[in-house]
Amino acid sequence: MIKGFKEFILRGNVIDLAVAVVIGAAFTAIIGALVKGFINPLIGVIFQLGDLTSWVWVVPTLSGGVSNFEVGAIITAIINFVAVAAIVYFVFVFPMNRWKERAAAKAGIAAEEASALPTEQELLIQIRDLLAAQPKA
Repeated sequence: MIKGFKEFILRGNVIDLAVAVVIGAAFTAIIGALVKGFINPLIGVIFQLGDLTSWVWVVPTLSGGVSNFEVGAIITAIINFVAVAAIVYFVFVFPMNRWKERAAAKAGIAAEEASALPTEQELLIQIRDLLAAQPKA
């Protein structure tokens, strides 16, 4: 059981995944800081609304108190998600898909060239026919 776990942990894909998670967390922190420090204040200035993180929806409760719904935090989280998704798509996914398409196109050309050659079975049939056509000594 321990040996199987060790093989699982040391498998290349697990290490790659761990690195991706760490890089993704750091990347998300950068985007979060960008949204909090630049995009939210910019939206506040454009729409004359102040800082998004301070937006609160105050709702009176039945007991006479109030409940605060932090609408600004929700909007900030949505902006963070869209920003991370857009950057990941345009920086990583889109270029990788283009690279794969080009590689597939090159492989398609190579496959067409390879298909022009006779297959192994066709060559064996030709050899068999040539041997059968030789005069027997």
